[in-house]
Amino acid sequence: QVRLVESGGGSVQAGGSLRLSCAGSGYAYSSYCMGWFRQAPGKEREGVAVIYGGGGITWYADSVKGRFTISRDNTKNTLYLQMNSLKPEDTGMYYCAAVKAACVGAPQWVRYWGQGTQVTVSS
Repeated sequence: QVRLVESGGGSVQAGGSLRLSCAGSGYAYSSYCMGWFRQAPGKEREGVAVIYGGGGITWYADSVKGRFTISRDNTKNTLYLQMNSLKPEDTGMYYCAAVKAACVGAPQWVRYWGQGTQVTVSS
């Protein structure tokens, strides 16, 4: 049974930081590109950051470059997203995902989704 379990969401003020974690199980974790996606109310789900299976290559959405850092620990089957200098527009549900093909931030390439963790940034 595949499981992706996110944690670390919460409410912060603008300029603050949060670190999201995602524990994966039930599949060949280290062979998958992993990513973080988010969805704000009334908006489509969008890619935030992805990281190749070996961890050496990453991609970020322009809106988070320089503020967010994606990383993974394949010995713990865990994915991370360090979010600094948070802005109100970063508010949304953040989803961990295992990407099945092209390692890009496109939701249509996701094979497995987590249940999501809420991030709320107040001004």
